[in-house]
Amino acid sequence: MLADQKLTIDRATRVLEERLRPAIHSDPHPLELGAHRVGGEPIPVAEGLAGPFAPTPVGSAWGRAWDTTWFRVTGRVPASFAGKHVEAIVDLGFDDAMVGFQCEGLVYLADGTPVRSLHPRAQWVPIAAGAGHAIEFFVEAASNPVLLGDHPFLPTEQGEWATAGDEPLYRLRRADVCVFEPDVFELVHDVEVLLQLAVELPDASTRRARILRALDRALDRIDLQHIAVTAADARAELADPLAAPADASAQRISAVGHAHIDSAWLWPLRETVRKVARTTSSMVTLLGEHPEFVYAMSSAQQYAWLRDERPEVFARVKQAVAEGRFVPVGGMWVESDALLPGGESMIRQIAYGQRFFREEFGVECRGAWLPDSFGYSGALPQIFAGAGFEWFLTQKISWNRTNPFPHHTFLWEGIDGTRIFTHFPPMDTYGAELSGAEIARATRQFREKAEASSSLAPTGWGDGGGGTTREMIARAARLADLEGSAKVRWETPDDFFARTKSELPAPPVWRGELYLELHRGTYTSQHAMKQGNRFSEQLLRQAELWAATAAVRTEFAYPYDVLDEAWRDVLLLQFHDILPGSSIAWVHREARERYERLAHTLHGMIDGALGALGVRAVDAGGAPAGHVIVNPAAVAQRGVAAGAVGVGLPRAAVQAYADDGMFVLESDAVRIAVEASGRLVSAVDKATDRDAIPAGTVGNLLQLHQDFPNKWDAWDVDEHYRGMGRDISGVASLHGDAIVVRAEFGDSTIGQRLTLSDDGRTLVIDNSIDWHETEKFLKLAFPVDVFTDHVVAETQFGHHTRPTHENTSWDAAKFEQHTQQWFLLEEPGFGVAFLNDSTYGFDVTRAEHDGRIISRARFSMLRAPRFPDPRTDQGLQRMRFGLVVGAGAADAAAAASRFTAPVIEAAGSAVEPLVRSSNDAVVVSAVKLADDRSGDLVVRVYEARGGRATAVLTLPAGDVVRADLLERPGEAVATRAVDGGVELDLELRPFQIQTLRVRR
Repeated sequence: MLADQKLTIDRATRVLEERLRPAIHSDPHPLELGAHRVGGEPIPVAEGLAGPFAPTPVGSAWGRAWDTTWFRVTGRVPASFAGKHVEAIVDLGFDDAMVGFQCEGLVYLADGTPVRSLHPRAQWVPIAAGAGHAIEFFVEAASNPVLLGDHPFLPTEQGEWATAGDEPLYRLRRADVCVFEPDVFELVHDVEVLLQLAVELPDASTRRARILRALDRALDRIDLQHIAVTAADARAELADPLAAPADASAQRISAVGHAHIDSAWLWPLRETVRKVARTTSSMVTLLGEHPEFVYAMSSAQQYAWLRDERPEVFARVKQAVAEGRFVPVGGMWVESDALLPGGESMIRQIAYGQRFFREEFGVECRGAWLPDSFGYSGALPQIFAGAGFEWFLTQKISWNRTNPFPHHTFLWEGIDGTRIFTHFPPMDTYGAELSGAEIARATRQFREKAEASSSLAPTGWGDGGGGTTREMIARAARLADLEGSAKVRWETPDDFFARTKSELPAPPVWRGELYLELHRGTYTSQHAMKQGNRFSEQLLRQAELWAATAAVRTEFAYPYDVLDEAWRDVLLLQFHDILPGSSIAWVHREARERYERLAHTLHGMIDGALGALGVRAVDAGGAPAGHVIVNPAAVAQRGVAAGAVGVGLPRAAVQAYADDGMFVLESDAVRIAVEASGRLVSAVDKATDRDAIPAGTVGNLLQLHQDFPNKWDAWDVDEHYRGMGRDISGVASLHGDAIVVRAEFGDSTIGQRLTLSDDGRTLVIDNSIDWHETEKFLKLAFPVDVFTDHVVAETQFGHHTRPTHENTSWDAAKFEQHTQQWFLLEEPGFGVAFLNDSTYGFDVTRAEHDGRIISRARFSMLRAPRFPDPRTDQGLQRMRFGLVVGAGAADAAAAASRFTAPVIEAAGSAVEPLVRSSNDAVVVSAVKLADDRSGDLVVRVYEARGGRATAVLTLPAGDVVRADLLERPGEAVATRAVDGGVELDLELRPFQIQTLRVRR
């Protein structure tokens, strides 16, 4: 034995990589290739197989960015290969480090049968033809550009077809038919697993010494010029160390095959369809070859793409699901962002996902699977549990830049007190290779190891797809029971969670949101995504409300199909790289176009439903005979109940005038003063005679910062952005009942229109920005004379508080925050609420001013990162903000509802609300007909203020039952008959969601 352990490690490493691994395939014979360049969008498989194909020798350049090339591969199995395992090797020009991020292909037989994917770590194709027989197969090859390469985050024009260029990106490197050498393959993984294990063991470990001694002996047995002949002898030297069983206390790692395929990111949606087809083709093949292997895939949308676009692949997946080894997980339409979608959207993600899995496969998922979203709202435990989920998995919080998360297996408690069993894989990845380093890391880091023995390892190439490989399965086989290592077993997520729950009956508890200390820029990047999402959510809520009202009150046909299609579009665009604004230009262009189509469809649906109720929308300035207002908000507006149509009260009287060099907006509730530069110098709540703006400071202050994060441009806002910035001044003037402000900065301009809301309580700031900045961050600041150490921010179905001080590193890390429609700074007796119609990011700091502590709140308006979209948000952007002085949480929530769902001027007659709550704290979230098309009415309410609440709910006549969030009926509810309907008594816990179903 060589005494120097490092010498043995270096020797084994070089022999493994330079001699053994290349020897897995021997005796290569060249194959012939023909190519058919598509020159645009992908074509159907039958067309691709038909060609025509031009001769294309190895070494040829191919593949303009985003193009498709069909290759025909032909040849003959040499007679000398008789009785041997034969495979073809096809190298399209791969980079081993770029699985899923470069060119890739799907292999088809001549009859259109999909075989498997080709990618840098899986270049082999099984050849069934016998010796002397012809070889023919086809490769649908995608020349996707490398956008996140050796020097990541550089601006690139390759994220859009029109600007990507015409030069070929790849060069064919190899196409051979070879003998697959099984003994060499097994030897490679014997050596690899033992070598990686030895590297992780302590230097003085007996086990390490014995492994290295065995490796030396095995390497001494190998004739490097005749590896296949001597591989069995080398394996014999490693049999004993591989047979040594794991310690009795060894941890268990439950591996599950997986490919976290982003539904869009550095590739467009249409390419994801093909990524899913490639990956799943390979995975069902592996399932057939390895009976111990199980594979899990999330996202109903991706299964639906297979069904609709690649039915030949979907048929194989469906069979594997029926066998119980291809496991749908997550139960959601896509792996969505978990902060920015509204509460109803999160419920519909699950409702549409579970419906698909139920209808297509006869199964429902038992847990939520969101490994890569950028933080997790404190409302999610209740949503998950209310939809029937028993567990939740993510690993993204391991990306925290500042504070390591203290648990891996724990109970996550939401804002309402609901708890859900949660696991973070301590391997810190959703794409494990089962390497020695990963196994050691999971073993070392697992925080609950004193009581629990198990952690989960999603295993396979992800992000851009690829999935599990036969090499990973080979590693798992050797790690099943190996001294010095954790025990690796293939196991479904459901089985893992069931066993882990039994091991850890009293897990630790984490209360509140899971804030990711990274990727804070995604609250703001690509404003059109944020606006499209918010506006679509509002329109969907209104479309369901008026369509249900019309269906119950008239013969109106509820538009189930149109609503389903609209919801699925919105849910898709909530994917965690689309809505956050972190995809290429192509993705965001298509999303903007889809949002425009959605708006047209939903406005038409609303008009149709209102028309069936005898109501016709008119221009806001019109006052025709029978003039009424339509109130789509969740609270009363101008005397018209929520969800009703009525005559309504007039708008609050507002005075707009100049006074001593200031411009003033005044109502019975507030007095707003703006100086000539457009900055707000006073905002007085007349009820308390408190000025929200501290003397000597100004609000409505535009601030422009340099914004160049260390990496992850579209994703990250680094705290150092605060070190460089400047204030922007404008010019104000009075125009009717509005103060108009115009300002120029850099290459951009902004116009603001300041008015008071219909009730005279809210200062409305309508911003129109022609944005042409680069790597800048635009904020709108308001210092407020409120003494507090926390901010209240809306989340789905409620709100939560966050500190505004920096006492701890956990507090300081929240220097950029997110909200839904409002946030609030409040001291006892007085507060200021901040409303938005289409943004999510903000920040709050504390400062000393004139001998006292004040707060400074800032809306995050726009960013201008250059990667992955070099023209993020360039052009005209519009957003509205609101300022409510003298407000508490209840006022903020009500004002935000009016702000984001203003009244619609109409002609017609009054319409009573279909559903009415007697208590404004009990908010009606959704009114719709049931998804099962039974005609039942579904009503969802929640407690919005964080306290216990009772309410009388008035509904249409019918039998009422409670339901879960997926509308599955439960226990009956006692009701009382009233004119035209029934009423019932509700009691809700703080932030509790409750769904009711009315059988009409």
